[in-house]
Amino acid sequence: MGTGAITAYIDVAQIVLYIFWIFFFWLVVWLVREGKREGYPLQSDRRDYADIEGWPPLPSPKTYKLADGREFSAPHDRDRSAAPLAAQRTANFPGSPIEPTGNPMVDGIGPAAWTARTDAPDHMLDGSVKLQPLRTERDHSVSLNDVDPRGLEVRGHDDVVAGKVVDLWVDRAETLFRYLEVELHNGKRVLLPIPFARINKRGVKVTAITGAQFADVPTTRHPDQVTLLEEDKISGYYGGGYLYSTPQRQEPLA
Repeated sequence: MGTGAITAYIDVAQIVLYIFWIFFFWLVVWLVREGKREGYPLQSDRRDYADIEGWPPLPSPKTYKLADGREFSAPHDRDRSAAPLAAQRTANFPGSPIEPTGNPMVDGIGPAAWTARTDAPDHMLDGSVKLQPLRTERDHSVSLNDVDPRGLEVRGHDDVVAGKVVDLWVDRAETLFRYLEVELHNGKRVLLPIPFARINKRGVKVTAITGAQFADVPTTRHPDQVTLLEEDKISGYYGGGYLYSTPQRQEPLA
């Protein structure tokens, strides 16, 4: 075979195939690595265990410029900075269940868990706040075919009246109501996610928590705004009530 006779045993199609294989392998590795910007490394509940990264390793931090001018870097240490869980292990082996040592609905245990989201409101494309109460958002209203819950009493699953609805919070991007604003007997105002409310002309029933437990619902820092972090804590509180609201809901084995 003479010099330069590479085409006698290799052709363009084969070269293209090899290039595709190399590119596809690099693409898979890159996607897996980018997917590790949040949620990694895996942390063991045993202190003597090293964090597990797997392969490929974690990517180097990258800073993203958000539409509202803020910056967000990932990977980050936001989750690592969280306070220790107010819970203890039920057995002396890794991965054993945990049981709360305080108020699990407030401490974010189990179904009441929340993640450390950005402590800032969500925004529309034009930069305005997405979730707003009707008292500040005049372009939306309750349909004439639906029950207007404002003024109705709010009861827990024990039929104890917690307060009354004073306003609704609208998602301006999705054009639907996300929260009821409830004023308690002591004047405190809390948000109630619509999916946890059963609304009719007689009132609003909440099967997640008792009437007294409305007093501990996480509040918002601003009276007319709710941050992403506050939304997670509020939803987690009500969700945790389905397990922790009463001892009977925990289905004890003994």
